[in-house]
Amino acid sequence: MHNKQDHDESISMLDTSRMNAEQAAAMRLTEEARDTKAGINSFAGQLFMGSFKKELIFPFPTQSQSEQAIGDKLVAEVSTFLSENLDAEQVDATQKIPDKVIQGLVDLGLFAMKTPKKYNGLGLTQVNYNRVMMAISSYCGSTAVLLSAHQSIGVPQPLKLFGTQAQKDKYLPLFRLGKISAFALTEPEVGSDPAKMETTATLSDDGKHYYINGLKLWCTNGLIADVLVVMAKTEDKILSSGEKIQQISAFIVEREYPGIEILHRCDFMGIRGIENGLLKFNNVKVPVENIILGKGKGLKLALATLNTGRLTLPAAATGMSKYCLGVAREWGRERVQWGRPIGEHEAGAKKIAFIASSTFAMQAITSLTSHMADDDTQDLRIEAAMAKLFCSELSWQVIDETMQLRGGRGYEKASSLKARGEKAYPIERLMRDCRINRIIEGTSDIMKLFLAREAMDPHLKSAADVLKKQQPVGQQIEAGLKLATFYAHWYSKQWLNRSHFSTHPELGKLGKHISYVESTSHKLARTIFYYIGYYQQALEEKQHILGLLMEIGTELFAISATCSYAHLKLQENSYDLGPQYLADVFCLNSQRKIKRLFLELTDNDDKKENKLASRVLNGEIEWLEEGIIWNND
Repeated sequence: MHNKQDHDESISMLDTSRMNAEQAAAMRLTEEARDTKAGINSFAGQLFMGSFKKELIFPFPTQSQSEQAIGDKLVAEVSTFLSENLDAEQVDATQKIPDKVIQGLVDLGLFAMKTPKKYNGLGLTQVNYNRVMMAISSYCGSTAVLLSAHQSIGVPQPLKLFGTQAQKDKYLPLFRLGKISAFALTEPEVGSDPAKMETTATLSDDGKHYYINGLKLWCTNGLIADVLVVMAKTEDKILSSGEKIQQISAFIVEREYPGIEILHRCDFMGIRGIENGLLKFNNVKVPVENIILGKGKGLKLALATLNTGRLTLPAAATGMSKYCLGVAREWGRERVQWGRPIGEHEAGAKKIAFIASSTFAMQAITSLTSHMADDDTQDLRIEAAMAKLFCSELSWQVIDETMQLRGGRGYEKASSLKARGEKAYPIERLMRDCRINRIIEGTSDIMKLFLAREAMDPHLKSAADVLKKQQPVGQQIEAGLKLATFYAHWYSKQWLNRSHFSTHPELGKLGKHISYVESTSHKLARTIFYYIGYYQQALEEKQHILGLLMEIGTELFAISATCSYAHLKLQENSYDLGPQYLADVFCLNSQRKIKRLFLELTDNDDKKENKLASRVLNGEIEWLEEGIIWNND
């Protein structure tokens, strides 16, 4: 949390003079909602500054025996219940999760997994919650999204973080009884740009209620939710400079309130059993005491909720990848071609090794970030975004490789395979269900921009005094000298460091990978500094370069997490070298990727591609579309 002065300062760090009014408004609104904590306890955040804080992720965190037992028991119960009562292929075909299954989930307490025990919830840690979600995701994506949308971003999480005591007392006990919640932010014309929000909340004359009007799109669980968090515009906020900033507030809205209309149920490529649609709010009367966190703090609430809420996606991606690993293992042994199992041919072996090592890395990141979420001293923003970006992208590749390994059987529906007597591996359904993970709760492109803003923040703070406008010349010169002194010392440290000679002998053969992360973090920091100096304010428009830099940082985090996790597993069973093989293969592949990413920073065709895209948008390339049947109704 930070005060108004902090808000105004953070906004002044960004030059909005080069933007049009709409862009400037969007930037100010987003900056107003940012959490400007220093990020000292962020391992990944420090990598962007060339600071390798090994102690933040070594040793790898573990569960207590009692907590592990709680997770083991619930995962076993959920797995048994779903395998005996839910046909995931039927959910996909009928677009419906049976009512008896939902009631079974209620009986298991799964709609109150993250609800504190004092409100009759299960009170699970993030680690155990993600263990359960990993298991469910491996079996039925629609069921996983039903539960995740309800309590990762729905009403329970914002109430836990920011709700008043009265709000908690009223609503949190309902979720153990099976009440379902939803989160309503996106609109037909509003995706990642909240400044364009059109839904309004107008205060009544007596000051006791707000009237909400507007449309909300892609509201998962919205068609069946008993209670929703709805984001809407309230009165503008006047800054000390006299500028107006649009305020967005978060409201608890009960389904029973008159004026809520379901206009459409959306039909998607995957996760076809989710109840997602377009909702209309027509003069929905909501008590003022239903605002969460406070007026004008809705976007801050949304960002804080997503920091933890998006951790369900790495868990889901890992669960699906684990299933693919099982399929690759069985099929790689059973399918014989040219006298040998396909897993013994090099082409098949490389696929299996990629699937296994990638899944191990995803498991490491999911477990690490889950433990971080359970530690109040950790700054999770960067790691959570990296986990979401890394796992959603890598799991897509894992499932694609699994489908390729399976060939035509991978493309065939599980129901069809079963009907003709073969093992019903649902790889095509996993592929359809998995694809949304690169889009929801922040697309991969938005995650990179989010990471870029956080990575640049220490540099912006260092330059804050220099960037301040309307200050005396003497103060500006003094600030400039102070900044130059800081960067002279900092930049020299990025070159004159001992990381090249660090061996981390306590990690054995994994130490070489940690040494690589340490030395490459300095190279990344130098490179970021170079591009800040070269492009200055124009860097924000170089989204490709920013994306490459953020991918490098994400890969360095992944290598670190994987090695820490492998070291833990080796300590638990020193006779099993499997974790070392898994980590080694992943890290070597990741280092090759990092090398390619660094190369692409300078070896690219950004200018030509931007010009080509412009010509396409201007209609100059329409001749290439000739000869097709065009339907845009």
